[in-house]
Amino acid sequence: MRRHSRLEGREGQFWRPFDPRDIARYMLAAERYERATRAKGQRSGRLGPVALEVLRELMRLIDYRTGRLEPAISTLCERIRRSRDAVVRGLANLRDAGFLDWIRRYVPTDHEGRGPQVQQTSNAYRLMLPAMAAKLLGRFASHPPAPVDDQERRKADMAAHAAMIAGLPLWEQPAQIVEDDGLADALARLGRALAERESAKQPESCQKET
Repeated sequence: MRRHSRLEGREGQFWRPFDPRDIARYMLAAERYERATRAKGQRSGRLGPVALEVLRELMRLIDYRTGRLEPAISTLCERIRRSRDAVVRGLANLRDAGFLDWIRRYVPTDHEGRGPQVQQTSNAYRLMLPAMAAKLLGRFASHPPAPVDDQERRKADMAAHAAMIAGLPLWEQPAQIVEDDGLADALARLGRALAERESAKQPESCQKET
């Protein structure tokens, strides 16, 4: 078993959610980094074409919600149709450049008594965007703003929702705007009490006006 390996399932906070909108930015940064580090007369830069293929495939395999990413090297070889040596070299280039990090892992075996009690399993990978590559993105460094029509639609939806809440009785409004159920109930009781007090005052006011 390799040194510094962790038991599978003990990755801690290694993984983090990955926004699928970052796929284009990460790939563009990697491609520009590859060109920027390519010396004159050389066919490839610090990453190489296989590393770009590996990175693109990793972005297809990642769980966007959790960031979980743990393909076996043999899986990557099959999916991009490259040799094991080429994939391992591509992974190493991505890690050296700061686009990728990983932790080695192991799992228990079924051996009882004799033989190794644990064995190596697939790495846990994490995608990253190195600062040097991010600088190469220029105006693509951040997510593009939402289309104007989408912004206007969101504003209209928010205004309609606010108007709907304002039209509800005081004791029904808290449930629409407060997430804490206990606080919402307390505010609802207060709203109902205020409404009842205002209602009790109404006949007296009418008598004074007549």
